[in-house]
Amino acid sequence: MKEERVKYPIGEQDFRNVREGGYLYVDKTRFIETILSGGGKYYFLARPRRFGKSLFLSTLQYFFEGRRELFRGLYIDTTDWTWESYPVLHLDLNRERYAEPGLLDHVLDNLFRKWEEKYGIEYIAGDYSSRFSNIIEGAHRKTGKQVVVLVDEYDKPLVGNLNKDDNFEHYRQKLAALYSNFKSSAEHLRLVFLTGVSRFSKLSVFSDLNNINDITFDNAFADVCGITGEELLTNCTQGIRRLAEDMEIDFKEGLALLKENYDGYRFTKKESEIYNPWSLLNCLDKSEINNYWNETGFPTLIAESLKRINANLKDFFDSYTTESDLKGLDLLNPNPTALLFQTGYLTIKHYNSKVKVFQLGIPNNEVKEGLFKALLPYYVTTQRQPVKNLITTLVMAFILGDPEKAMKSLQTYFAGIDYALKMENENNFHNAFFLLIDLIGLETQAESHTSDGSIDIEIKTEDYIYIIELKYDHTAGEALRQIEDKRYSRKYQSDSRKIFEIGVEFSSKTRCIEEWKIKEI
Repeated sequence: MKEERVKYPIGEQDFRNVREGGYLYVDKTRFIETILSGGGKYYFLARPRRFGKSLFLSTLQYFFEGRRELFRGLYIDTTDWTWESYPVLHLDLNRERYAEPGLLDHVLDNLFRKWEEKYGIEYIAGDYSSRFSNIIEGAHRKTGKQVVVLVDEYDKPLVGNLNKDDNFEHYRQKLAALYSNFKSSAEHLRLVFLTGVSRFSKLSVFSDLNNINDITFDNAFADVCGITGEELLTNCTQGIRRLAEDMEIDFKEGLALLKENYDGYRFTKKESEIYNPWSLLNCLDKSEINNYWNETGFPTLIAESLKRINANLKDFFDSYTTESDLKGLDLLNPNPTALLFQTGYLTIKHYNSKVKVFQLGIPNNEVKEGLFKALLPYYVTTQRQPVKNLITTLVMAFILGDPEKAMKSLQTYFAGIDYALKMENENNFHNAFFLLIDLIGLETQAESHTSDGSIDIEIKTEDYIYIIELKYDHTAGEALRQIEDKRYSRKYQSDSRKIFEIGVEFSSKTRCIEEWKIKEI
């Protein structure tokens, strides 16, 4: 008998539709019990986009509406919850891009009209904050039950306008007034749960609610969004088998590919790595390894922030920071490290409990490839050779042991950069070179440390090892001598592969790779 194909909930964020439509659902209802047992009233959760925040809020909505039939067979149905029905106000701000100031009013008006009609609440003229307060109080009075407020992407109007001062301030004031009701209407509220990408500092929702429970870094909620390795094996073996069969590999190899490309997220001190659900489910549905998450967009604010502070990219992609630095985001001057973490381009790799410091890194191959391709045009823009063609040429040159051809391709590429956009300084050149080399997909390492110093770039293939030293306004001969004097190749003396040492000079006058010298070991 043919196995029935699994229906994956690609883009489906409504819990009722998932359950009634027969879609795969990874049971997260145990976290509802954790919330109930916590006894708190105000909760906040930050996670990157496409990580399942909206589906979890929808699950909360139907739970508090008492729709027990939707939860048959799930964990929460085994608890002693009385399945009471509460009035639920689900404020979904993910509906618009908020490019114009009036769009929030449009979203709020549509939602408020629906709630006023549902609970028989008289419309009152005035600002939206007062109207929201009237709805909360009215729903409590009409039903006799305290109100549950769920806010999906509470910060969406702000995130879309971080580089548009007038729009940003307009939305900041509107949202601050709207969210101030959570404190003033406390007696009418059973639960308030907000989700978003970032916990913005200087926004009244956090300054007014000093008892808000920020569960973003809480170990108890480490895997409330996303899919763990255990959940993957419990729920998705059919999809893994199908992927392996289509790629003509075994199950273990298929699992390893999924891990390399979509796993690696960690949001708390607890060592619990999480798969990106959007990418994982798309991959299993289409039975193809691809960059699904990156197709949903790249925040230009990240690249602009990195450029503004003249960041050394290698340092940012392997950095150390504290929890307080990651939690809040300064509205006027966003910290690129916090921005990269909160948007999902960096994640926790290790936590040192003695000094209370997180080590951050790029989660997986999918994120790295998408991030580097998105950043590259901010450092190099050329009218000649497309990046894709260059990468193909470089890959083949390094695999075939032809460093001369690889360096000529790089020189041609840098020579084609528009003059006005050429690298202004040494840091930009190192960033551009680092991004290009890492994108070739071979085994590469930047700033590899030895007993005598650090190697700028290492590239390894099945048959060859390349040791590259970059010099800005110093000769290629000097770069090559540094490799020899520091004996960088010594650590490979027992390796059977052929070694190429390459010194590279980049000139600030010509703003291009001036020359290179190659020594074969």
